[in-house]
Amino acid sequence: MPLALIVLGFFFDLLTPPNFTGSPFFTAAPLIAASVFSLWATALAGALSSLAVVVLHLANSTFWKVEALTELATVITVSGLAILINRVVRRSGERLASARGIAEAAQRAVLPKPAERIGGLHVSARYEAAQADAFIGGDLYAVQDTPYGVRLAVGDVRGKGLGAVEAVAVVLGAFREAAETEPTLEGVAQRLERALAREGSRRDSLDAFEGFTTCVLGEIPPEGGALRLVNRGHPEPLLLSADGSLAVLAPAEPALPLGMGELAMWPDRAEQWPFPEGTTLLLYTDGLTEARDRAGEFYDPAVRLRGSVFSGPDALLSALSTDVRRHTGGGATDDMALLAVGRPGERQPERRRTVPVVRREGA
Repeated sequence: MPLALIVLGFFFDLLTPPNFTGSPFFTAAPLIAASVFSLWATALAGALSSLAVVVLHLANSTFWKVEALTELATVITVSGLAILINRVVRRSGERLASARGIAEAAQRAVLPKPAERIGGLHVSARYEAAQADAFIGGDLYAVQDTPYGVRLAVGDVRGKGLGAVEAVAVVLGAFREAAETEPTLEGVAQRLERALAREGSRRDSLDAFEGFTTCVLGEIPPEGGALRLVNRGHPEPLLLSADGSLAVLAPAEPALPLGMGELAMWPDRAEQWPFPEGTTLLLYTDGLTEARDRAGEFYDPAVRLRGSVFSGPDALLSALSTDVRRHTGGGATDDMALLAVGRPGERQPERRRTVPVVRREGA
């Protein structure tokens, strides 16, 4: 485009009356090159624009007029500014690329992607940030093969920014240690509670003392066939069967999130559900259930997924992510963490049921 602007400005100036000038085209060329091309390409665009001004005024015998010298000085000045802009843009791009690399490394360190098979189970996890170019935030997931079976966690830390990422690191660190040593799932929950309490006592900010983490802890024993959950104020997991039926795993009694033990204390109680072959467990954060369409309707994963069969956890999460983007029109207001764990077994062929659109009166 910079070259096309220079050519266009040259012929515009050449073919129009003397009171018309192509200088707007000549000044635009290096500015456009500055934001798109390299330093040398920007300098070349400025030099060609200046040369075009000189050639045109020499051809018209107007080079030594004040208007011609002013036009040439304008083009040279803008070209110099374009070179400066190019340097600033390039340095910003390099810093952004470095920041992205650091963020990716932090994500792999704090929130590593689990293996596809853990303890004989198929596993798939995804983290989708609402903010463009963001990699990690306050949502978390973890899957670990332990002496007590496969243990897993999905949670959402209150707050945003670096403080939320620090809290995620605390929760995940405590979970990885407790999952290996605590004989019961209730014991794991209490270890996480104490870890957040210790972290809060070390901070002076108000957020540190008012912070909390909603979390679901899960355990699939080595013998299989059963699933135990402890839900601390988190959205209810879903259990998808091989025939397309779906169950919402709501706790019998609601419990406060982790980090709110000072408000009320009662013993955690793990609840158990059957986990037969071909079944997939889906855990998610509220970024999924709070996704809205243009009419303000929330996304309901239980309604959208009931009657659908998928070939595995990864296919489930791919379809779910696509359906959420379709529901919201491509935008999201909150981060979303998804974790699917499937027990191998016979499956029916994959199918997706089209969700009917319900029209409301007056819409």
